[in-house]
Amino acid sequence: MDSLSLFCTGALLAGGLYWFVCVLGPAEQKGKRAVDLSGGSISAEKVRDNYKQYWSFFRRPKEIETAEKVPDFVDTFYNLVTDIYEWGWGQSFHFSPSIPGKSHRDATRLHEEMAVDLIDVKPGDRILDVGCGVGGPMRAIAAHSRAKVVGITINDYQVNRARMHNKKAGLDSLCEVVCGNFLEMPFQDNSFDGAYSIEATCHAPKLEDVYAEVFRVLKPGSLYVSYEWVTTEKYRADNHEHVEVIQGIERGDALPGLRSYSDIAEAAKKVGFEIVKEKDLAKPPSLPWWTRLKMGRIAYWRNHILVIVLAAIGIAPKGTVDVHDMLFKTADYLTRGGDSGFFSPMHMILLRKPKEAPSKS
Repeated sequence: MDSLSLFCTGALLAGGLYWFVCVLGPAEQKGKRAVDLSGGSISAEKVRDNYKQYWSFFRRPKEIETAEKVPDFVDTFYNLVTDIYEWGWGQSFHFSPSIPGKSHRDATRLHEEMAVDLIDVKPGDRILDVGCGVGGPMRAIAAHSRAKVVGITINDYQVNRARMHNKKAGLDSLCEVVCGNFLEMPFQDNSFDGAYSIEATCHAPKLEDVYAEVFRVLKPGSLYVSYEWVTTEKYRADNHEHVEVIQGIERGDALPGLRSYSDIAEAAKKVGFEIVKEKDLAKPPSLPWWTRLKMGRIAYWRNHILVIVLAAIGIAPKGTVDVHDMLFKTADYLTRGGDSGFFSPMHMILLRKPKEAPSKS
């Protein structure tokens, strides 16, 4: 091969790699890049060990049900997956129904705005985001409502990512992020004008423990809305496929155990909330939320090849390949559960703290 052919071949390969990484790679222009994938707060050389530690929880299922073990379990999970989520999915770590003529990003934003509209807050009100992740919903909600949003996440890496995004979006005056456990929140009683959680409380061992904390920090008369992950009335515990899918979702999403749709209102009433409205937002006439997962299969294989290459040359932690593979398998379980209708990630419940209710300590 002469020097000109060699140069052209090298240039073509370099251009192809640039296009593969920098053009196809990011989920959004200002999001995480493939070359920046990491293990969150976990050092690169320990990502694989922490991935193995994460899976060890499922070999000792009784430990998952122990409340004091769960925060570390969830924190490890989000260290492992946050960069991959943000790179491949975006800054809002949740689902939303498809909307004809709307992009996934627009459908996600409208789903988030609906949450804050439901709790009827005014500009300047102080509201709580229970399990805020890297703050995608927080920013959409703050921009839409002009309320001051305080988010809490157990993962320190997500706190730093959220703060960076808030500043970049020019919303850091409206958005505050706190590192903490939503089972023991560092907020005063009766200090928020409203609250919401979007597909976050599924990580709690007992739903009433989260709801009790939200109840405590809400002002009397204020509203709280939550989008919950649940098994629906179509779920059958004696159906092998149903059990396999639900267990796959639990393993791939750091869940101590999925709850039935019928348990949600009961948990809320137990801690003192009044039920205002309850509805599964995934049901018709809403269009499927899982189509985005189905349509993302080609992108997954492209991204998986890229992750393998980046890990092989030492840019991405080697354990990233295992984590990415886990998330793809989980996407299949989510799709099967949603398509068959026995799993929903958006069972909405709107709650009110009674005006005369004493605070729960």
